[in-house]
Amino acid sequence: MDTNNNNFSLPVSFQDGDFDTHFKVFYELMANRVTEILLVASPYDAYILEEDGSLATKLINEYRGLNLSRPPRITQAATAAQAMTMLDEKAFHLVIAMPHLDDMDIFDLGRRIKAAHPDLPVVCLAHGVRGVYPPPEGKDCSGIDQFFIWLGDADLLLAIVKSMEDRLNVAADTRRAMVRVLILVEDSPLYTSYLLPLIYKEVVNQTQEVLEESLNQEHRLLKMRARPKILVAKNYEQAISLYRQYSDYLFGIISDTRYPKGGTLTADAGYTFLSEVRQAIYDLPLLLISNEPENKTLAARIPATFLDKNSDALLDKIHHFFRNSLGFGDFIFRRPGGSEIIRAANLKALEEILPSVPDESLLYHAKRNRFSNWIMARSEIALASRLRKARAADFPGADAIRQFIISHIHALRKWRQKGVVVQFNSSDYDPDISDFAKIGNGSLGGKARGLAFVTNLLRKSTDLEQHYPDVTIRVPQTLTITTEGFDAFVAHNGLDPSAITDLSDDDIAAMFLNAGMPPWLDDQLADYLRSVHHPLSVRSSGLLEDVHHHPFTGLYKTYMVPNNHTDFAVRCRQLTSAVKLVYASTWFREPRTFLKGTAYRLRSDQMAVIVQQLVGSRQGGFFYPDISGVARSHNFYPVAPLKAEDGVARIVMGFGRGIPEGEPSVRFSPAHPQVMPQFSKVEDTLANVQRTFWALRLAGMPDDLYFERGVNLEIRHVDDAETEVPVQRLASTYIAAENRIRDTVQVPGSRILTFAPVLKYDTFPLPALLKDLLALGREGMGCPVEFEFSVDLNGDAEKRGTFNILQMRPMSAGQDHLDVAITDTDVARALCYSTEALGHGRKHNIADIVYVRPDTFDPARTPAIARAIAACNETFRKTNRSYLLVGPGRWGSFDRWLGIPVKWHDIDAVGGMVEIRNDQIKADPSHGSHFFHHITANGIPYLTITEGGGDTIRWDRLKALPHRCQDDYLGHITLGHPLIIKCDGRQMRAVVLLENSNPV
Repeated sequence: MDTNNNNFSLPVSFQDGDFDTHFKVFYELMANRVTEILLVASPYDAYILEEDGSLATKLINEYRGLNLSRPPRITQAATAAQAMTMLDEKAFHLVIAMPHLDDMDIFDLGRRIKAAHPDLPVVCLAHGVRGVYPPPEGKDCSGIDQFFIWLGDADLLLAIVKSMEDRLNVAADTRRAMVRVLILVEDSPLYTSYLLPLIYKEVVNQTQEVLEESLNQEHRLLKMRARPKILVAKNYEQAISLYRQYSDYLFGIISDTRYPKGGTLTADAGYTFLSEVRQAIYDLPLLLISNEPENKTLAARIPATFLDKNSDALLDKIHHFFRNSLGFGDFIFRRPGGSEIIRAANLKALEEILPSVPDESLLYHAKRNRFSNWIMARSEIALASRLRKARAADFPGADAIRQFIISHIHALRKWRQKGVVVQFNSSDYDPDISDFAKIGNGSLGGKARGLAFVTNLLRKSTDLEQHYPDVTIRVPQTLTITTEGFDAFVAHNGLDPSAITDLSDDDIAAMFLNAGMPPWLDDQLADYLRSVHHPLSVRSSGLLEDVHHHPFTGLYKTYMVPNNHTDFAVRCRQLTSAVKLVYASTWFREPRTFLKGTAYRLRSDQMAVIVQQLVGSRQGGFFYPDISGVARSHNFYPVAPLKAEDGVARIVMGFGRGIPEGEPSVRFSPAHPQVMPQFSKVEDTLANVQRTFWALRLAGMPDDLYFERGVNLEIRHVDDAETEVPVQRLASTYIAAENRIRDTVQVPGSRILTFAPVLKYDTFPLPALLKDLLALGREGMGCPVEFEFSVDLNGDAEKRGTFNILQMRPMSAGQDHLDVAITDTDVARALCYSTEALGHGRKHNIADIVYVRPDTFDPARTPAIARAIAACNETFRKTNRSYLLVGPGRWGSFDRWLGIPVKWHDIDAVGGMVEIRNDQIKADPSHGSHFFHHITANGIPYLTITEGGGDTIRWDRLKALPHRCQDDYLGHITLGHPLIIKCDGRQMRAVVLLENSNPV
């Protein structure tokens, strides 16, 4: 709620423009670093500084102790002349000069350095105040930026470096990221040298403490850059200047009471300064310090916290000020009288506690802006700024304040983890907030890496949310066990990959199931399950999966877990068993054999595991999504008016397990969803619709979940689910008496899955969304992509449903996309060459050619030719072999004069097809539209050759090949070596090559 807007409605949102926890803004902070220090000191002074060890070592140890990066390097100059020479030869970021130099007064040295290097900070580090501050009469100290007194504590070195860095960066960092500013007003170098290290150590330590709730190690280190800047003022004029310059970013002020004002030491300068600040900012934490205890009365008038410099507990009291006034430490809910009610250690705990906090305590803290201060201490500046603008008086009551704070915390927690892979932490893990978490510090693996990329891509693509406001677009809640888990599992059980070469896959799986999980991994998976209660998929994410040009996809296993057993120990055992079996699949024979044939044969694959929320809803005793599918940004089987670059998608009801195996699905182009050749006639529709679907059984499952089957899903008949909601949403009705299909389920008849409500009537914007996501993925990956997805149509009043991206990868990954580049040599030696080909890939498993003899072909006898092909096909089906089919006109034509009128069952053993256009039949290419689903699902190359043009078919060479048999219609050739069929779907070219053939 803003003071100018009393609208308390939800939801609350954060954008990348806000200062959020996404990392880009942190990289831009602290651009000016002190990495090279010139120490100008006589040999004696240098010895005193280093009497108990190297000065550089002390500074490095301080950096390491506080987990800071890049400690500076110290170079020593023994004289002023040597220092000036060094400054001319090398760039330094800070000069620390000690006063006792034989060849030049330190004040003169400071002025000379500033004359040559005006922006270079110069500080004086003395062993005592005398002769240094105040400067001797007549001495110009304009060349010295700050005076410090060496007290024998290396903390001072850290404070000096950080103080100079803050001066260099404060203007840019407040402008870029609203970084907070803390002002220290102190004219005494002695007290500055004592207080500044205390303040810096407190800020760094406390910042590190609250960073324990950071998302991951990278975030933790980068967020240290957003700690408050500490600026030092030596007099009233400097203090008021800093205040006015950075008033919008002030975090707090610590001020001495007596210091110069108007050139005169003034007893109440601090009181005057803080009183002016208090009038402008009523809730800013202020600390007045003094070595005169009676000034506590002045502090009360401001009001401000008071601290006696002479107190033996000075350090503890500064610590107390940081925790209670500046918001470090736990948020402690108190009653107005001061008694503690409850405390919250982090934002998650605060969100959970707020609903039960008494009104009087909530109002007490809200009126004093304690929530804003506490959240500001966590560098959550966007949220803190919003809360600070809201005033308790603008709300109708305590409940409105409560809901305002809760909704803003929840929105921030959700937004800051969007697109970020966070480290799993059982103490603050929230599956409703965290989209993507990981266990361990190893690699995410290829599949999880692609998902992490997608989450980041979606976060940046705000246009999607604007175009589809009624659709939730996301990656399902995901946990990745990094490769560190696999390595620890193998080491924990002493497993040796070289010892399993003779074992079967079943034996390897049993060995892994009997092995124990590393205790730390077992504990974290149990902690995860305590927070998660929806069904889960456990998927492989091998280090080499989804790598460009290496199709590792499909080699490893996926298991699904209902996660609903009443015994938590059984739930844990089911999850760990699934993880172990995914690990085991890394060592199965097929992946090991495949690996040897790749460029990665010198190494073994490592396995990460994805544990992902299953998309769907419960339907009776089963669980399944409304729609599952695969989308690709390049269509290798475009039928006019479709274009290859329009992309293509396949969808099914239920889980999409059968899509890669070619089970019936609806295939369409997202750009033209109503152009579907497989549904061109009622008979084609009935022949090609989905009759069965995959679902996860939730009830009546044994404790081992049938893991021995490989995948514990069940196949169900659509007819058995006729009354279930997904069928009602997606089906049409076939009316047998009319031989007609109607796009409704409100009439009697047989239900068939046409997905017409989605594809024709836009009940869910699936085609448009797929089109946009394919374009987004292609732009993001820089190549054609494919992704798996699921859709949950259980929308509410505001949403039509949820679109879930399950995996994204380059199109070259996971398929037989080996080298299909067609060279001039290939064209010269080709048996067939087509410039109008469908499909993509390389085939080398076909050793038979069946062709319609051109010398005896008669268009009037095409039905008899079709019967002869069917008889030949039956032989291939029985022997489980495939063949290349070559013939004139349209394959599957209904018009016998335009081609051979075969049905799919007449040629279902075919592995490649060629249709010839010549003077006898000049029909336009059919592209097999009448059995289009089977061609595309099986990846069958489909070549159209126009004789007399740029295409080629070498009939003379074909006839000269050894024939197995020949009749009046057909020739059948069996080769000693398989053909090589190369189909380049991107250029729609293809060649059929004879092995070891030479150009003719």
